[in-house]
Amino acid sequence: MTTLQMLLLIGLYAVALVVVIYFTRATARRVTGALVGGAAAALLALGSITLCETLGWWQIPFASTPYFAFIFYVGVAITCSPIYLVTWRVARRFGWRGLAVFVAIVAVVGPPRDYLYAATFPKWMVFSPGVAPILADSATYIGIVVVGHVVMRLVAGPAREDRLARGAA
Repeated sequence: MTTLQMLLLIGLYAVALVVVIYFTRATARRVTGALVGGAAAALLALGSITLCETLGWWQIPFASTPYFAFIFYVGVAITCSPIYLVTWRVARRFGWRGLAVFVAIVAVVGPPRDYLYAATFPKWMVFSPGVAPILADSATYIGIVVVGHVVMRLVAGPAREDRLARGAA
């Protein structure tokens, strides 16, 4: 993935973040929590990428610029942040059971999504054969959702105690 492609994706996901902020009626405190959750999840994702590359389960080629790792980190943080606004609303409406269902769905949908990206854009990601890369990818998705949601909750408080920005739902 080139720097330009990464910057384009960051811009697209930033637009998606604004749309999700609007539709979830998130307060500034909740948005801040989601961004901090995204930053924490991005650290977990980079650690997972590094570990799985070391184990030979997948390869994500980085551009050779010295700042690309930082851009990649920011990109992952921005792409994850809208997820936490959605998990906030799920937790507000359905509680921990809704979150558990959400995490299970992400664990099942995430790996095929990544394999589709890898098949479409082989310069972005390459998976090794076998079940281990699939399970590692699924576990990474679980970690990203759980860690990001927990951090958002620590920053912005529990979902049920949050007042909506535009009145009661």
